[in-house]
Amino acid sequence: MDKDRVILHCDCNSFFASVETLNYPELRFVPMAVCGDPENRHGIILAKNEQAKAFGVKTAETIWQARKKCPELVLVPSHHEQYEEISKKVNEIYYRFTDLCEPFGIDETWLDVTGTMHLFGDGKTIADKIRETVKKEIGITVSVGVSFNKVYAKLGSDYKKPDATTVIDRENYQKIVFPLPVTDLLFVGKTTAQVLSKLNITTIGELANADAQLLRKNLGKMGDSLRESARGEDASPVRAATEKREIKSVGNGMTFKRDIVGIDEIKTGLMTLSDTVAERMRRYGVKCSTVCVTIKDPYLKSITRQIPLDHPTNLSLEIFDAAVRIMHQSWSMEKPIRMLTVTGSNLIDAHEQVYQISLTGDEKTSEKTEKLENAMDSIRRKFGKESVRFATAMSNDITAEE
Repeated sequence: MDKDRVILHCDCNSFFASVETLNYPELRFVPMAVCGDPENRHGIILAKNEQAKAFGVKTAETIWQARKKCPELVLVPSHHEQYEEISKKVNEIYYRFTDLCEPFGIDETWLDVTGTMHLFGDGKTIADKIRETVKKEIGITVSVGVSFNKVYAKLGSDYKKPDATTVIDRENYQKIVFPLPVTDLLFVGKTTAQVLSKLNITTIGELANADAQLLRKNLGKMGDSLRESARGEDASPVRAATEKREIKSVGNGMTFKRDIVGIDEIKTGLMTLSDTVAERMRRYGVKCSTVCVTIKDPYLKSITRQIPLDHPTNLSLEIFDAAVRIMHQSWSMEKPIRMLTVTGSNLIDAHEQVYQISLTGDEKTSEKTEKLENAMDSIRRKFGKESVRFATAMSNDITAEE
């Protein structure tokens, strides 16, 4: 039997809020949250400290909801450049223990220390050394999960906070993991949880012991994947940050300065997003076979819809056309929209020739459009991304920073 890997998942506790207390130490002792700018319609909680958490303040809820729970809540603006700087310094500490470090967002990182334990000790010892070093050199705390796979390591870092090490091994994983709610498992979102609930599956243990065919019937291939994760059978490697990743999708989202209503304003938003997504795909050398649109309303409820394309594309106008079709099929134009996201998925190499033979001359139209958009790319590289835009995306008062 192969020897188990030793995987750490390091999670900076209340990261944004912790970084803010480096500048203002007095904030450590009061309920505090980091939020966006309400004037630009980003008035939501981005992070909260432990004191605010005790009042029930949650990430992603609106400021007014948080203040209703905690009237004394101190709000501070976000400083993303500093968060990036501190994140880099924290990861530099991780690299002292192994070169197999895979960031998972700005405040979480997996480490595979299997090959370096002869230098630094066992997994728990390394985890404790990391926590001590980050606290001493940076001034923030980290919770670390130690396990034999990535999924259980992440469950470990969430299990006890703040500033704690939790070991989940072959001897104790059923005792620790199986009673946890299934929503704690990586990649079990709200919709998946609802499907599992209808199958009377509410804990990770129930998912681990569920009938594989039942899960496959209701969740497709994801059912197999989630069952394996619940059972501790995740074998995904920790990938070094320098390792080239396979691009699986290219997307871009935008929260608007105000709610948008009606097809004209929706088209303005979709054109801006489609143009950015297409330009990125051309830069990456890929084309998409599916276009997906996510729509979020003012109450933060969202839906996601997608359609397959007749042929792969990385052209703005073709992605835009597909996105508009999705909107007509899925949304009532009189309903307000807070945010839109456009994504191209099912990617192929841009040089693959897969156009179908057409009797309508569509290939020539695509060729002309491709020449046009490549020319726009050249102009933007030389004079900036705002130097040339599609008319549909110009002269509007709704688009904000992407």
